[in-house]
Amino acid sequence: MADVKKPLTVHWMQQTDILMAIGVVAIILMLIIPLPSLLLDMLIAISLMLGIVVLLTVMYIQRATDFSVFPSLLLITTVFRLALNVSSTRLILLKGPAFNVQIIKAFGNFVVGGNYVVGFIIFLILVAVQFIVITKGATRISEVAARFTLDALPGKQMSIDADLNAGLITEEEAIKRRLEIRRESDFYGAMDGAAKFVQGDVKVGLIITVINIIGGLIIGTVMRGETISSSLKIYSLLTVGDGLVAQIPALLISTATGIIVTRAVSDGSLGEDLAKQVTNQPRAIFIGSVFLFLIAFVPGFPTIPLILLSIVTSVVGYQIYQIRRDEKKKIEGMEKEKEEEKRKPLSLKGLLQVDPLEVEIGYSLIPLVDPEQGGDLLERITMIRRQAALEMGLLVPPIRIRDNMKLEPDEYNILVKGVEVAKGKLRIGKFLAMDSTGKAEKIEGEKTQDPAFGLPAYWIDTSEKDKVELRGYTVVDLPSVIATHLTEMIKKYSYEILGRKEVQELLENVKEVNPVLIEEVNSSASIGIVQKVLQNLLRERISIRDLNTILESIADYAPTIKNIDYLTEYVRSSLKRQITRAFVSEEGKIPVVTVDPDLENVIHESLQETSEGISVGLPPDTIEKIIRKASDISQNISRNGNPLIIMTNPNIRPILFDILERAIHNLVVLSYNEVEPNIFIENLSVLEI
Repeated sequence: MADVKKPLTVHWMQQTDILMAIGVVAIILMLIIPLPSLLLDMLIAISLMLGIVVLLTVMYIQRATDFSVFPSLLLITTVFRLALNVSSTRLILLKGPAFNVQIIKAFGNFVVGGNYVVGFIIFLILVAVQFIVITKGATRISEVAARFTLDALPGKQMSIDADLNAGLITEEEAIKRRLEIRRESDFYGAMDGAAKFVQGDVKVGLIITVINIIGGLIIGTVMRGETISSSLKIYSLLTVGDGLVAQIPALLISTATGIIVTRAVSDGSLGEDLAKQVTNQPRAIFIGSVFLFLIAFVPGFPTIPLILLSIVTSVVGYQIYQIRRDEKKKIEGMEKEKEEEKRKPLSLKGLLQVDPLEVEIGYSLIPLVDPEQGGDLLERITMIRRQAALEMGLLVPPIRIRDNMKLEPDEYNILVKGVEVAKGKLRIGKFLAMDSTGKAEKIEGEKTQDPAFGLPAYWIDTSEKDKVELRGYTVVDLPSVIATHLTEMIKKYSYEILGRKEVQELLENVKEVNPVLIEEVNSSASIGIVQKVLQNLLRERISIRDLNTILESIADYAPTIKNIDYLTEYVRSSLKRQITRAFVSEEGKIPVVTVDPDLENVIHESLQETSEGISVGLPPDTIEKIIRKASDISQNISRNGNPLIIMTNPNIRPILFDILERAIHNLVVLSYNEVEPNIFIENLSVLEI
């Protein structure tokens, strides 16, 4: 099929980069090559049109960044006007009385009445207004706006992170808002520098005017033999006309500069906002109408115009009053409808929603959360969620943080699905110093316990931080205390946080790169089975990040193994490299506590397989003996700095974990199938009764 030719206008509109390059080169050539009068007329008209278009565009935009190209456009139009000044000066000095640029002659003769003195005064007034008032004000506003915008940048970024962490916005919205504030800071930074060009433009215009008059007098009297009065009239009128032609577009652009840097974010254009806000108070308009009516009778004042203006103003004020009254009635009607809605039977559906994770804080801890007060807890929680994804493969849902007046001022609670699972108490203005080695010397401070791990700790003053660190203590600030505690609770209750929605998101993520695997898993296991296997792994702090390996094992064994506990053991066996690397020492060995074969037989013989999994039928006194013996071994091992790792056969491994989980913190129970064959197993003790 033959290509359809596009209209010529469309083709050129799509080549704006080429047109811009040609335009910039043409501006440079204007400084060197003399221009004919007709072309100069056209270019001056373009300059006037650009000034008007830019000013009106600035008035119609809703926010400054909607016209982000303005600083660059400001520079280009400034250079363009200077090039026109140079070209017109060349023609004025070369041609003198034969000068034939119509727009400049019109400004010199018609606009100022042919009187060069009047024209020069008007020109000076324009320059003074632009330089002293508009340009200076716009430059100062640009400086202040740039400084405050850059100062507010960190706070705005933290606010976006806080909204993202609280689940109020999506990741895409956060990226968009970050881009907007970056564009805003870049824009005001560029405007701060570009405003200086406007100041320079005014100064150069004044200098060019003086040079034109002096140069014209010299050329007219010396080279052309004209009289001084004749030369002064000709060159002054042309110079004033040239100056007015240059300064009027410059005045328009300067005004646009002042408007754009004073525009706040709005829902409408400048005209809409002005009409809405100025007419918002009809009483002010009525008072102004009365004032005009009264001064109309003062001797010497024009009575009829003032009375007419007073009548018009009062009519406008009355119409605005009626509009505001109707709007007020409408708002009152809407509020009445809302009140009636409140009296209707309350829908309780919204009250049934429970957040997966919550942190409640006392009012004294609010500064830790508020970015405007220097709090960075929200930013740390965002990092916690990312770390959970990297370490555990868990997509932690947004964590809601709210104040609770029922708590003590310096207290916080951590809730999982609406139920309190942990709490802590902080000391405002203090640091928490922990003795993680158990060998550090005692220090002065308020004794306490680390809320995350229960280690002995002290609350110390800020001034003591460096000194205490030198004594071997780990010193953390208050947000770190809460963040660490929250991290541990996420690890501990991760299996409860992982719901079917999160599992579905994980499966969809795998499906994008391995759809065949997901299809096979769906054909052999339901999403509930996958969820329970993943929960079993997370319950024992096994990362589920290697989801491909986990799903492959489920797809292999789920068709024949219906018991979730046994299916989990096969999955753990497939993760042996990951599990081994988590516990192996630098010497390539794993220090473990093995289980006495007789005890293994006792536990194995008591196993009872049900539809819900495996249960144990051991007598309570036997279970108590196992727990007591394991606790004693754990205490002895922990003195040497080793964690308690129990190794047994895969048949009883999950049951042994269930028995000891509540009594021993950070318990690890491995099976022989979960350790790589090249790893040396160091037997520290034997669990027996």
